[in-house]
Amino acid sequence: MKTIGFMFKIPIAMVLFSLAGLGALAAQGLTVSGLLDSTVSMSAGAGDSPAFSYGLEEYANLRIQAKIKDRAAFYGAVNFIAAAGNIAQGAVGLGLIAGENYVAGFELERLYFRLNGDNLDFDGGLLRLPFGYGQVWGPSDFLNPKNPLLPNARPRAVLGGSLSWYPVDSLKLLAFGSAPKDPFSRSGAGGLAGLSMDQHWDRASLQLLYAFESPGDGSDQGIHRAGMSVKADLELGLVADLLYTYNAEAQTQIDGLSFSIGCDYSFFEGKFIVLAEYLYNGAASSTAFNDGKNIFGRKNDNYLYASLSFLFFDYTLVSAALISGFDDVSFTPIISLEHELFQGCGLNISAQIPLDRDLFSGDGNQGELGPRTAYSSFTARIRLRF
Repeated sequence: MKTIGFMFKIPIAMVLFSLAGLGALAAQGLTVSGLLDSTVSMSAGAGDSPAFSYGLEEYANLRIQAKIKDRAAFYGAVNFIAAAGNIAQGAVGLGLIAGENYVAGFELERLYFRLNGDNLDFDGGLLRLPFGYGQVWGPSDFLNPKNPLLPNARPRAVLGGSLSWYPVDSLKLLAFGSAPKDPFSRSGAGGLAGLSMDQHWDRASLQLLYAFESPGDGSDQGIHRAGMSVKADLELGLVADLLYTYNAEAQTQIDGLSFSIGCDYSFFEGKFIVLAEYLYNGAASSTAFNDGKNIFGRKNDNYLYASLSFLFFDYTLVSAALISGFDDVSFTPIISLEHELFQGCGLNISAQIPLDRDLFSGDGNQGELGPRTAYSSFTARIRLRF
């Protein structure tokens, strides 16, 4: 699944009516775009799972945008999903509708508006609030931590708002807030409010971030988050991203820190790219295990992501990456190939193979990224953009 969210049980007639309405609005100037993914996967079992399993998925992301004069705009996005096999099994509990040989769902992904001023913007609704410059781990992006095992997943949105002020072209000041994680909370407990600053120079950028989560489940005194993200374009592309989470009730210390640092370098006029990014992952930090919401547990303290990418003939990209958990000595190599069949149509083939010490020695030292907790998988996907 591309995002983890609530799937609304929408009658097919209503979906068709909505699509017809979008078509009518598009004729009046509404911009409609999106993508369609057709995916086939084969997996080797982990734990109590079958030795081999398959998965099929048809996924569409439909995006709409409408400008209202020169001072406002409306944005929306919806996901349509039909799945079978292990992909459908992984979606159990998300409110999907079951067909004869598939499950299907409809998900609202974005729904917000933007008001534009000369140097002041306001966004409100179901929107994305991204933070930090990290390419792989993204500690500052605490509202939706990145997962390198799912590089194509679209980040989830939050229900909230943000006010952006641009005193000068190179400086952005942002005030933001969002509803509590529990959508049924009526007291506002667990709500979020914060500030950030982005300063850009010719070859470097700096972001400072502070957020406060009001008292609620997990903290009677609230949770404080403060961070910094830096990137620089020198001979190497450098990035550092950190976020410290402080919970007085849990007596957070160094375990509240999530910190990543990485670099990338390109050769042969950008056709060959090397990237590496290290993560220190505190047990109470933004990138730590969170009620099973991350695909893998993030239970190691130290991770390293390294990748090589090579572009062939302007249409074919071959990549090899390795995700390593240092503390339990486990690894997941990822090999992928992307080829543009024609403009707007691409083919992606990828394979992931989890490894740990127990796989080779049988000594019982099973790792977080090993075959007992992760799948060996082969996936082929055709993507159409429109």
